[in-house]
Amino acid sequence: MKHIQYQTHGTCSKLIDVVADDNNVIQQVSFLGGCNGNLQGLSRLVIGKKAEDVISRLDGIRCGAKPTSCPDQLCRALEQLRTA
Repeated sequence: MKHIQYQTHGTCSKLIDVVADDNNVIQQVSFLGGCNGNLQGLSRLVIGKKAEDVISRLDGIRCGAKPTSCPDQLCRALEQLRTA
């Protein structure tokens, strides 16, 4: 199992906690801060998915005028997790 606690940048959420198996299949995701309902939904949608697949779908999503978003920051966390 792989585990990372990723400190976000430029979003309302402050931290993303991710657990994946050795094949980079996401087992658990939780966010600290941010839009609770949306982030719970995002977390449930990505569980059971390969990190690569999530990154390919969510990378580059912006939140309003911000250059990033919680889904985009999840991609940054998953990129670090894959190399861990």
